[in-house]
Amino acid sequence: MVVAYPSFGDYPDDVDVQSFEGLQAYVLNQIQQPSVVVAQSMGGIFAVQAALQKPEQVQALVLVATSGGIDLSPFQVADWREDYQQSFTVPDWFVQHQSDLTGSLERIQCPVLLIWGDADPISPVAVGQFLHRQIPHAELHIVSQGQHDLAYVHAEHVAQLIQNFLVKLRV
Repeated sequence: MVVAYPSFGDYPDDVDVQSFEGLQAYVLNQIQQPSVVVAQSMGGIFAVQAALQKPEQVQALVLVATSGGIDLSPFQVADWREDYQQSFTVPDWFVQHQSDLTGSLERIQCPVLLIWGDADPISPVAVGQFLHRQIPHAELHIVSQGQHDLAYVHAEHVAQLIQNFLVKLRV
């Protein structure tokens, strides 16, 4: 299942989604059965919240080039917000949201695959390495010459990493 965000791009509005928290509730409500949650970029915040709030439904996480909801200020990341908002139709509250789930990451008990690009200015490898240290059952794979769009540009490699992870899980 793919979860599209209401009010984003060409997707219709949802009266219950008027804030980041409303969008988070919407996304988490879509997980109604045991699932492997795959998320990239900002979606990783929702994936981490799903693992924390619905551990019985989240069998595993795959996080690709995301903050995972941590405070990024120590990592000297590129500010993506203005360019993103100019390129895509998204609500202001989406790009203005700041999360810090750092203190909760150790509570994630499911297996986690972290996929990072070594040339990503928005979510640099140091972020992936930090998440790898904080999340108990995480493994980190770094894609050479991968930028923030690595799941698109290196789709075959990323798909193979995910497939190998799922095979190990026997999902």
